[in-house]
Amino acid sequence: MNENLFAPFMTPVMVGIPITTLIIILPSILFPTPNRLINNRTISIQQWLTKLTSKQLMSAHSPKGQTWSLMLISLFLFIASTNLLGMLPHSFTPTTQLSMNVGMAIPLWAGTVFTGFRNKTKMSLAHLLPQGTPTFLIPMLVIIETISLFIQPVALAVRLTANITAGHLLMHLIGEATLALMNISLLTTLITFIILTLLTILEFAVALIQAYVFTLLVSLYLHDNT
Repeated sequence: MNENLFAPFMTPVMVGIPITTLIIILPSILFPTPNRLINNRTISIQQWLTKLTSKQLMSAHSPKGQTWSLMLISLFLFIASTNLLGMLPHSFTPTTQLSMNVGMAIPLWAGTVFTGFRNKTKMSLAHLLPQGTPTFLIPMLVIIETISLFIQPVALAVRLTANITAGHLLMHLIGEATLALMNISLLTTLITFIILTLLTILEFAVALIQAYVFTLLVSLYLHDNT
């Protein structure tokens, strides 16, 4: 049972070679490049959602912060598509791997911090010490604020990993329970199947929400440093 439970989170291997890179590249096929004068409905909806998300994320940013709009929109589409990819049967969700999420979070966080120190050095340093702090608390608060600053990328990665992994595990457990109850009680099986269906719908929403939350937090870090 334990092997089956965590099997979906194991890195897929083909002929002894990990194929994670191919799986990560696969969602890009879902976003075709428009090559016609009049777009079809799929591309029109895709562009409308992209503009709507971009407006929500970048409305409060300065002109310097708005230069990150392409990166943030690409980040949102990438995380959302990989999360949705994991909802397919017998598929693999790259965002359940903490190493991958840390690999996304650290460069983005570091980019926002370095941008802040380059453009607003005094303000960035001032964030490490709240205004009006008593003198005897200054060393302790500087250490605490520095630690909280370095925890930000870890929190980004862990939040995404935990939410996606928990949802998949819960779906797997309820699915196993549904199969086990088929020979015991049809009524209980039906109720469990309805719960599983509702949870699946919820997981589709969570896949998009977590992509938006991850991108939004990066956007907030950028806003604080520009």
